[in-house]
Order: sequence, then structure tokens, then C-alpha cells
Amino acid sequence: MDYHNPVLLKETVDGLNINPDGVYVDVTFGGGGHSAEILRRLGPNGKLFAFDQDEDALANALADDRFTLINENFKFLKRYLRFYNVTKVDGILADLGVSSHQFDVAERGFSTRFDAGLDMRMSQKNDLNAYRVVNEYDEANLRRVFLDYGELKNAPAIARVILEAREKEPIKNTEQLKLVLSRFLPQHKSHKILAQMYQAIRIEVNREMEVLKEFLEQSLEILKPQCRLSVISYHSLEDRLVKRFMKNGMFEGEPERDMFGNFSVPFKLIGKLIVPTDAEIKINNRARSAKLRIAEKL
Repeated sequence: MDYHNPVLLKETVDGLNINPDGVYVDVTFGGGGHSAEILRRLGPNGKLFAFDQDEDALANALADDRFTLINENFKFLKRYLRFYNVTKVDGILADLGVSSHQFDVAERGFSTRFDAGLDMRMSQKNDLNAYRVVNEYDEANLRRVFLDYGELKNAPAIARVILEAREKEPIKNTEQLKLVLSRFLPQHKSHKILAQMYQAIRIEVNREMEVLKEFLEQSLEILKPQCRLSVISYHSLEDRLVKRFMKNGMFEGEPERDMFGNFSVPFKLIGKLIVPTDAEIKINNRARSAKLRIAEKL
């Protein structure tokens, strides 16, 4: 299956500062590009565990005795590593968001380019899908989804229009949804706004913000001291959570100060924010919004 080029491949794996005998986790396996690079840098005693909740990713499993692919959501990071008697690891990599493969398979419903059923599930085991969000959520919840996850100021009006439309007939596919929302899509920036609308529904369907928080908290618990977390995010909501957690070890507020007035923080930031070069974006358009942050557990 075509998953295209992994984003910021060298920079993300370099950021892990790999110990050839270490145990590493790639929580977003996808096409296996980052995992293959980690394995290339591991010695015969190294181990790599990868997570991917999407059943399609299983077709890309790497034939290597040092590698284990776990078909689960990375919010279960600690639980499934325990099955393999792993409680501490030497590094964790996450490439968040939707894979190129998921965007390119029309029937998954992730892309604004295709007409498809309202799905947007990263795992087909998920009970909640985009159809249910669009057709079953009440006005207050629809407003919350578009405001919180799409950062759309006209979320109240969007919610009302969806409610009015579905009273006549269910909104079954992406073309119907586009038609319902067309009044909010001025020609000069229709693609950008539609992408924000899709993003909002997708984040709700997959509980992406809650999952990211759970993952980051578990990462801190299982990382060994002086070991690293390397995370690529693709939109401001994800990046904000990653940035705050790496800086303070929390998502809101400020960490406690010690008796000398110093903050007690769990991570040391490694380098500055890394973004793709123009050359990489030219080869791989998906990289254009990528932001890589690296932190080392103290």
C-alpha cells in the first residue's frame, strides 16, 4: 500500500539519539518509513514496537525479529507494552494526524477531494463515525466540534444549517455535506475552510485530542531518564498540546515552583522547532504543515 514518504524522516529519528541496544516505540506506524529507519540504526539486541489502529497498516509490517507491530490505538501504549514485559523505553516517536494512505483512499472519507460516505474513522472498530456526528449530534455539540476543533468562528451558524438540512433528509456523503455547507465556502478560500470543517469532524470521530493527551502522559511515565520523545504535529491544536506538555509537563496552567522559586519540569527541550525544507515540501506536499518538537526526559 502506498503511504508516500515519511515526513521529516532523518530529523525525527536523529532526535531520538538512538542507543543501538535500546527499546523504541513508533506509535504511528503507517507505511513503516520511520520504523524502518529506527531499525536501520538499532543493533541486533535493539527492539522496536510500533502501534497503528488502522487495519490497513498491517499490510506494511516489517519482517524483522526485532520488530513488533501492535494493531491498537496508541492511547493504550502502557497496557500493550506490558504484554511484552516492557515498562520502560529508550525513545518514542509520533507522527500525528492522518496518513497519506488514509487521505488517498476515497471511501475512508478523510479527503475533501472525493465523494464518499461520511466515515473518517482511523480504526474501522470505532463505533462513532462522521455520519453519526453530522446526523445525530445536537446543536450544542455540533457547535462545540466546529468551534473547538475547526477553530471556526461561525460554528453556531454551521451547526444550525446542518440541523435544518438533516431535518429534510439525512446527510449521507461528503458531496451532500459540501452542498449543505456551501454558503460558508467563499470561492477564494473554500478549500481551506472545508479542510477545517473536515478536520473538526475527524478529530471528534477519533477523539484525537483526548488520545494525544493520554499518550503524552504515558510517554512521560515509560521513558527512561535522558531518553527522548520526538513528535510531529500538523495543526495548531496538536502542536499546542505537545509544546505545553514538553515545556511544563502539563496541558494547562503552570508547574509548581520549588522552595527556591524554580519550576519543576519533567523535560528538557532539544533544539528548536523543526519544520520541513522547501525541497521536502516540493517532494511531499503533506509535509507543508509539519512541526517537529523533541524533548528529553530529565
